Formats: sequence, C-alpha cells, structure tokens
Amino acid sequence: MQVTLYFSKEDEYLIRLVDEKARRERRSRSAVILSILEEYFESDKRLGEILLDLKVLKPQQLQEALEEQKKGEGKLIGEILLEKGYVSEDSLRKALEIQSRFKEIPVA
Repeated sequence: MQVTLYFSKEDEYLIRLVDEKARRERRSRSAVILSILEEYFESDKRLGEILLDLKVLKPQQLQEALEEQKKGEGKLIGEILLEKGYVSEDSLRKALEIQSRFKEIPVA
C-alpha cells in the first residue's frame, strides 16, 4: 500500500520529529507514522474493539460473547470468543499484541 502525505510549512516541525524518531529507532518514516497512528487509534480500546477493527469479529458476535461473560463464570472475553469459534488463535494473538503495546507497565 502506498500513501502520500501532504503537509504545509507549519507542519514541517512534525515531519522533522518523525524523522528524528525514525533515525533513533532505525525505522522508516512510514513505519513511525503508522505506529503513531496505531497508538492514537488503539491505545484505549478493549480487546473486542480491536478485533472489530481487524474485521475478524462481527458486532453481534462480540455482543453475544459479552453477554455470556456477564453470566459470571469468570472467563476472559478472548476465551469465550475462541470457544465459540468466532475468532482464530492467530487473530486473538494479534489483537492481544496490539492491546499489550499500549498498556502501562506497573511500577513496583
């Protein structure tokens, strides 16, 4: 996929910051921009929302799983989604990886 970004003179400082981050992390400008976008859009989302964004889960399936979770058996939503066959292990793993990138690590 190719994306073209147009920016104005006032935005040059942002591109400079992206380029500096790319050099520090030894990544491409586009990889840095995509990671920033991913963080912006995914940082406060729950697992089900991420799976919906990935288009591997339907809203009705998520709703059914959430209702089952409310019954109080103590199961995690990912377990329920797997048991029902709504998502694959690979899709769940990917969603958990995305979610874990943005969770704060508790300081002991």
